[in-house]
Amino acid sequence: MLAIAEAARAESFPAEIAIVLSDVQDAGILQHAARLGLAHRYLAPGKYRTKLDEEAEAAYIHALRDADVELVVLAGFMRILKGEFLRAFDGRVINVHPSLLPAFPGLEAWKQALEHGVKVTGCTVHFVDQGVDTGAIIAQEIAVVLDADTPETLHARIHEAEHRAYPAAIAAIARGDLLLRGRRTFLQQP
Repeated sequence: MLAIAEAARAESFPAEIAIVLSDVQDAGILQHAARLGLAHRYLAPGKYRTKLDEEAEAAYIHALRDADVELVVLAGFMRILKGEFLRAFDGRVINVHPSLLPAFPGLEAWKQALEHGVKVTGCTVHFVDQGVDTGAIIAQEIAVVLDADTPETLHARIHEAEHRAYPAAIAAIARGDLLLRGRRTFLQQP
């Protein structure tokens, strides 16, 4: 969120942050949003650990619509979104994942990459669909796996890649430069 907020402060950035929502009451993201003067709010996720319950889902939809959100940008939101939420924002929900999808979907992808012994990994910005980390890929950036890497050092380099790739993808979408054809995305050149 901080990398996105920093990018959004530039006059040339074609989008702005309408609201920051969190499903964790004491989340650092809410403190950062307050410090940056961004609208922010905690919304309880409901009774499930891995997804929003129906009431929570309706509250999130309502809060995002009230803020006139055109693109839902997930950053550290560790709940699976399905059903009504994705219908409400059809084709307008994106996420960043710490691997080069379709490799290593799910949790702790950087650890999966190390355990598998890959030499490169990275991050993927993708549209969110009904699956887990299965949406159309918008952008990817590589992070080389070093022999001396630990899960922590690799994760830190992947975060650096995310901080570059995510704002760039958001900007491309906001400018209308991204075309989606089936599962493939294309950047239109001005």
